[in-house]
Amino acid sequence: MYTSEPRYWRNLSEPVLTVLTGPSAVGKGTVVQHAKNSADRMWLSVSATTRDPRPGEVDGVHYRFVTDAEFDDLIDAGKMLEYAVVHGHHRYGTPSDPVEQALADGLAPLLEIDLDGARQVREHAPNARFVFMAPPSWDELVRRLTGRGTETPEQIARRLETARTELAAQDEFDHVIVNTDVSAAAAELVDLMGLSSDTPR
Repeated sequence: MYTSEPRYWRNLSEPVLTVLTGPSAVGKGTVVQHAKNSADRMWLSVSATTRDPRPGEVDGVHYRFVTDAEFDDLIDAGKMLEYAVVHGHHRYGTPSDPVEQALADGLAPLLEIDLDGARQVREHAPNARFVFMAPPSWDELVRRLTGRGTETPEQIARRLETARTELAAQDEFDHVIVNTDVSAAAAELVDLMGLSSDTPR
């Protein structure tokens, strides 16, 4: 169990960890990049993974590439806020030490993860800020997902089924941002994180 919970306590004079989730194709990544461009103190968490780097990927930028043994050590030491096995083989997760360091440096950490990961973080850091990003409507989510043209019909069907489950869980979150407009959603996220003016709080 992760034991450094006091670091995440909601103190108005200090930044807190923010966890963002939402269904596939809702636009989380695009909104986060817009938000980061207007909030220098926002710190984006980088996931650790046991898979090998792909061409062009940089350790510490795209992912933190670790061995299976190193991943096991992080789990055993209680230093993973959340983790999961993807495609039945490689593991991905959020190490707690970089998040702790960001908070110590006065930065506002943001984790963009899936619903299961957010629930794991809540177990370890219940006083973090949990934000759900929703589409303006189900039909719009379907349009965005099918419009990407990157998945087969079977993959789309699976993603939509997962999306139904995720949307049903939005009441678990502290805040819901409806992504009707990217700029507006990014501004709302920045505001929720207390970074609107990007000055020390």
